[in-house]
Amino acid sequence: MAERYELLLGTNRQHYFRLVAPNNEIILQSEGYVSMQGAENGIASCKTHSPYDKYYSRLTNGRNAPYFTLKASNEQVIGVSEAYSSAQARDKGIEAVKRYGPTAQVLKKAG
Repeated sequence: MAERYELLLGTNRQHYFRLVAPNNEIILQSEGYVSMQGAENGIASCKTHSPYDKYYSRLTNGRNAPYFTLKASNEQVIGVSEAYSSAQARDKGIEAVKRYGPTAQVLKKAG
């Protein structure tokens, strides 16, 4: 299956999106939104900002595992990656979001 954004309704009644690569790996996931429209706006922001390196923050978590965030021009976090085994793996994840983020189709999923 091709790259895609999946819109989901969580068990907490929050709306989420995730960017999924063609190999079915989740490469970016959003925060919870109160409305579906909020999540759709998050996807639009991701499509706009994902091609540009300046919107990515390269970080490490408490276990020293690399991960990244994608931010909008207003500094709000649009999405967060998984924790990676190395900085090189994290950077490949960023490249995947840059490649797929701008053009991925949007699918609504149940729950």
